[in-house]
Amino acid sequence: MLPAKVPVISICAVRTGSGKSQTTREVARILQERGKRIAIIRHPMPYGDLATSRVQRYATLDDLDQAATIEEREEYEHHVQCGYVVYAGVDYADILEAAQKEADIVLWDGGNNDTSFYKSDLEIVIADPHRAGDEISYHPGETNLRRAHVIVINKVETADQEERALVLRNVRQYNPRATVIEAASPVHVDDPAKIRDARVLAVEDGPTVTHGEMPFGAAVVAATKHGAAEVVDPREYAVRTIAETYRIYPDIGPVLPAMGYTEQQMEDLEETINAVPCDLVLLGTPVDLGAVLHIKKPTMRVTYSLQEIGQPTLKDVLERFF
Repeated sequence: MLPAKVPVISICAVRTGSGKSQTTREVARILQERGKRIAIIRHPMPYGDLATSRVQRYATLDDLDQAATIEEREEYEHHVQCGYVVYAGVDYADILEAAQKEADIVLWDGGNNDTSFYKSDLEIVIADPHRAGDEISYHPGETNLRRAHVIVINKVETADQEERALVLRNVRQYNPRATVIEAASPVHVDDPAKIRDARVLAVEDGPTVTHGEMPFGAAVVAATKHGAAEVVDPREYAVRTIAETYRIYPDIGPVLPAMGYTEQQMEDLEETINAVPCDLVLLGTPVDLGAVLHIKKPTMRVTYSLQEIGQPTLKDVLERFF
């Protein structure tokens, strides 16, 4: 792990899709309220030319035009919209050198369940009770669990009691010194009435429902919460690379993974969305797909935030940290 000249707080997870993004935003918000300058560094997403992506800096939505794939925009856009600078690339020594020049504190946002590349002064790790037991059976997620100073058990509002209890037992057994925070990830939509009794297509975060092995995501949660008549199964309408994704990951539920690692995948995703017979497309991805794809149907974004339950809170933890 590379040492930094400023404090480093890492936000990692036991599996992809556990809730790092909203946790990172909450930590950044608390730090910003204290007057701290924040730089968020993402783990590598080298989908283009590596020489030109040595050090990437995103501070405005216009900067995101450099991010060619949906997967990149998913990880950067929501932070930039909140006013935070995001660094990424492949040369993590030079990335750190650049980031710490403009920040009082560096936040490591460890994509998927990556371990921090930087020596962290505070390690926060997210666990997901919807995949209870995975926190001790996947690498490097288990490493993150064992190293953590703070473990956030997320999504407790949609998990059952046995799942929550199993995760908590594993946390207590494998990292008894960690501070434990329980949290929910409530979903938000602009117009819930449009979902009621509608036939909806649920477009979910690609990594979460593919190699993350979650059968559903925020779009399905919103559809259920607001009384959709049906979540339309898109699998029979999938074309080319999207159809191949379903073959590779047969356990995906009746949702559409927002695959966009290449221009071809993005074209196939757009064609698949437009082919599904539905009243409304629920976009449960962190990126605004409506701004990236030409979708010929009514759409609604589903966003989500972190809502801590009880004590302690992240603010309590950060106060002690300072």
